[in-house]
Amino acid sequence: MAERQRINPEDYADDRRVSYLVDEWKRLSRAERDARELVEVDPSMHDLAQKEFDEIEAQKDALVEKIEAIVGKEGEREWPDEIVLEIRAGVGGEEASLFAEELAQMYLKYAESRGWSRKTLSESRATLGGFKEAQFEIKGENCYRELRYETGVHRVQRVPATEKAGRIHTSTASVAILPIYKRTKIDINPADLAVETSRAGGAGGQNVNKVETAVRIIHKPTGIDVRCTSERSQAQNREKALKLLASKLQQMRDEEEDRQRAADRKAQIGTGDRSEKIRTYNFPQDRVTDHRVKESWSNVPKIMAGSIGEILSTLSAGEQGKNVATNE
Repeated sequence: MAERQRINPEDYADDRRVSYLVDEWKRLSRAERDARELVEVDPSMHDLAQKEFDEIEAQKDALVEKIEAIVGKEGEREWPDEIVLEIRAGVGGEEASLFAEELAQMYLKYAESRGWSRKTLSESRATLGGFKEAQFEIKGENCYRELRYETGVHRVQRVPATEKAGRIHTSTASVAILPIYKRTKIDINPADLAVETSRAGGAGGQNVNKVETAVRIIHKPTGIDVRCTSERSQAQNREKALKLLASKLQQMRDEEEDRQRAADRKAQIGTGDRSEKIRTYNFPQDRVTDHRVKESWSNVPKIMAGSIGEILSTLSAGEQGKNVATNE
């Protein structure tokens, strides 16, 4: 009889309801690996190690049952319902900035179609238009769950409007999907922060433009720099910037943990590292290709207008089936 499919506890590491159980499951997994390595070095320890394997397996099964009792069946994981979408122009000069803005609009239009709320947190525009970088707050059910695999480098191939010889150019923009958790495992030492305030500028009313409401926070140990201008008071912008900083620090920690267990993640969808080129938008051939699942879709204008549901579903299905190659 086929063994019942169990959940993978590591998928629930950021679920605050069961994170302590996941930590214990990870500890047992490390002990199990250490015992197996010992047997490989000294085969005479096999019988003693087997007893330890059985005990560890029983403890891990008990932990999985506890986690399942809390989180429910597969697919009922508690996902954050708030994210920050961060877009940065990459290589390609002004064309990269234009592409960055088009990517931002693609996600914002998809968010609109899903009924999620959207708000601009900050943006820096290039000389000829487009974004050097921009951040947007998106809130709505399953927003992180649906967009979590979008982090990485997106590449565009097309003839720019300024190209007179008709040559195809390649430009890039990076996307980061930062989940905002109500609680994080990150403790921030106020002594590690450098806080600057300034006038927000742009639209937003008399108070926003004439009072120093914009807040910039620099985390000195890591150099992470966050800025928020969307709220009408300095205190609100500071609070939102601190949330974003905590999310970025959490992401940094998660990525480091991912790298440490990279050998165990070969069957998964990839690290989500923002240096990883994940997708190409080829306008001349009317084709969008995701390099992780090795799938392509046609009708680039429709996709750029926010019709990315099919792509997101394919990525999610690939991860669930553990049959998606990492993009190396």
